Amino acid sequence: MAKKKTKKKSQDENDIDSFLESTASFFTNDRMRFLCGLILNFLVIYTGIAMISFLFTGGADQSAIEYIPVGDLLSNRGQVSNWAGVWGAFLSDRLINRGFGLPTFFMLFFAGSAGFKMMGLCRLSFLRRFLLCSVMMLWASLFFAFAFTEHFGDTFLYLGGRNGNVLSDALIKNIGKPGVILLLFVAFLIIAMSLSRRVMPFLQKAFAFAWIRKIKLPANKKKNAHTGRAGATEPPEDSEAGDGDDDDIEEYVNDDDNDDDKGADEKKSGTPAKGEVVFNVTRGADSDDADGNRRDSADRDDVVASGDTGDSEADDEEYDPENLGKYDPRLDLSNYHFPPLELLRKYGSPENQINMEEQNENKQRIEQTLANFGISIISIKATVGPTLTLYEVVPTAGVRIAKIRNLEDDIALSLSALGIRIIAPMPGKGTIGIEVPNKDAQIVSMSSVIASRKFVESKYDLPIALGRTITNEIFMFDLCKMPHLLMAGATGQGKSVGLNAIITSLLYKKHPAELKFVLIDPKMVEFNIYEGVERHYLAKLPDEDKAIITDFTKVIHTLNSLCREMDERYELLTAAHVRNIKDYNEKFVSRRLNPEKGHKFMPYIVVIIDEFGDLIMTAGKDIEMPIARIAQKARAIGIHMIIATQRPSTNIITGTIKANFPARVAFRVSSMIDSRTILDSPGANRLIGRGDLLFSQGSEVTRVQCAFVDTPEVEDIANFISRQPGYSTAFRLPEYVPDGEEPSSSGADLSERDPLFDEAARLIVVQQQGSTSLIQRKFAIGYNRAGRLMDQLERAGIVGPAEGSKTRQVLVYDEYTLEQKLRNMK
Repeated sequence: MAKKKTKKKSQDENDIDSFLESTASFFTNDRMRFLCGLILNFLVIYTGIAMISFLFTGGADQSAIEYIPVGDLLSNRGQVSNWAGVWGAFLSDRLINRGFGLPTFFMLFFAGSAGFKMMGLCRLSFLRRFLLCSVMMLWASLFFAFAFTEHFGDTFLYLGGRNGNVLSDALIKNIGKPGVILLLFVAFLIIAMSLSRRVMPFLQKAFAFAWIRKIKLPANKKKNAHTGRAGATEPPEDSEAGDGDDDDIEEYVNDDDNDDDKGADEKKSGTPAKGEVVFNVTRGADSDDADGNRRDSADRDDVVASGDTGDSEADDEEYDPENLGKYDPRLDLSNYHFPPLELLRKYGSPENQINMEEQNENKQRIEQTLANFGISIISIKATVGPTLTLYEVVPTAGVRIAKIRNLEDDIALSLSALGIRIIAPMPGKGTIGIEVPNKDAQIVSMSSVIASRKFVESKYDLPIALGRTITNEIFMFDLCKMPHLLMAGATGQGKSVGLNAIITSLLYKKHPAELKFVLIDPKMVEFNIYEGVERHYLAKLPDEDKAIITDFTKVIHTLNSLCREMDERYELLTAAHVRNIKDYNEKFVSRRLNPEKGHKFMPYIVVIIDEFGDLIMTAGKDIEMPIARIAQKARAIGIHMIIATQRPSTNIITGTIKANFPARVAFRVSSMIDSRTILDSPGANRLIGRGDLLFSQGSEVTRVQCAFVDTPEVEDIANFISRQPGYSTAFRLPEYVPDGEEPSSSGADLSERDPLFDEAARLIVVQQQGSTSLIQRKFAIGYNRAGRLMDQLERAGIVGPAEGSKTRQVLVYDEYTLEQKLRNMK
């Protein structure tokens, strides 16, 4: 019998264990967790609607739900005004008036977060989030009950709830109203310190009362501090490191002794003008002027102020834009010279030579061909271009346009032309255009386009001189107004020359401080001639050796990095209360933006992708999505894209790409289908090649002969720019780390730390403020060197990553920990 009882007992235990395991597996199943989270979120939404409605309808529903048993709620359905019905009115009254008041929304927020975690949509710590929401609910309930009891005593709504009122009355009786106020204040500081690490350094500065010393500073010393550094002989009283207010607006230091706009008398006498600052400039290793008047101003790392450091501390107390003058973005490369026109070659005669015999012969053949098909015309007029001639025909009344359009091949046969194009009708004219190639085509040289008055006097933000129209006029457009360009053409039809013409136009017009290129070249041979301008015009990722991108995986990282740059720039525009980059830079140049708050001069960024078809076939959506995102949003912040491909098919140029690239350039393509893909109209298949193109923006199509710039010319331009002093590195894009990867360490090499690294680290830790401009003004160095110092500090774990316009978070809180970290790095 004992054995039977033992067997029965073990069988019962096995049944219980199996039941517990099945129950545990049921609730740990991903699908069940998702379903439970979804149900919880639905309940949270319903409760939230009921609680929000209670704020407006609670007074009307109070008599309907008060003192009613729960079992009678169904019988009272439809007798309340709450949006969530009787149950919503009852539930909101219990949670708000009889609970913790309006702070109950904190627990509703926690329940929603828990639902999202169960659904796998977010990651959070249940315990930390619960404790935080609970503490904030208790504090806010006590605060509302203590502060607003008298104001809401006669209303239906109790902001602190019944629990908050009971707790408030108990505390007032025991510690009095001053004690409750102190308790609320201390609890608020504790909650704030648990939410952010920046609160404690702020409180340390506030309780140190450093601002009192500024108020007590004598007026005559303030006057000496701002009248000029050269005349100051004694440092102010509060010249120790750390006494200055880090929240003051930064005063940029401009070495005006290198400015070309200074008067001759000032140069001879050496007397500084009003608002100027006197500097002693020591020549660096890159300085190549024998007279000592020229230096490598790429970084301004060797600029040293002649006054005491205490005076610079006093100068930070007040921001005076009038004394500083306008900010000059070209000051870092003030000695930069644009490429001369002699680097470009001239082809053929500068004037358009007209062969009258050819023109008269073509007129007669066109008239004869039209007459053979029963079409009579009133007049015909010829406009001679560099590579083709436009014949404008005026037909007689009653002639159908479609009849002339159908004779395109017949007219080409009679003229023995390579290919003609009929425009029926001409936009804005009562004529029909017939474009016929010239027998002796002329080459449009880039030299004649760059030297034209239209290009020299243009006020475009990003001027691009593409070539000459059929009327021999310079064809230009502003890339900022496009705002993106899509190029296509068969192999050998001039697409690469067109890209070089675009880049050359911008190099001849924009200073390196105002423009940066992101060059993506899957073929690895098209853009390598621009390697020499890397330190002047190119942009790249922090961990890349070469600025010209050829690997498609790096292309993905670069495009996502541009998305981050776009978001950071939009944050700066929002903080500056402007709508576009042009207004932002004007505001920054006029000293109306504070660099201490993260503001900086933003150059235009032009992204050029050659052979887009190869990238889209290799990476697909990983390439298309960031391009579409940049094309949709980046216009206002100065990022513009130029995409070129030799395969304008629908699987390469998708609807998403076409919708975001309104400006199109089509060189000769092989079929009418490709022409419709790139231009949404035929015609590109009728071009004659060798730089002949159609430019489309909206419904207007313009035929242009692209300017010819040969590879040796581009090499000469790049070599001329590379021989000049440039920035220390290429323009650095934000670092992009894909999900699941660790950030690379090559962005800031700690083995070659800056000589000011230790001092900058101590400054950052003492001030508890991570700012590039703070390092720049405290050590009187250039922005580029200060930026490299900040990158090295980030790599060393002293400051956190960049957060847009906000200052970086300081990760080291005391000098003792910093000194240990510095010793370990040696």
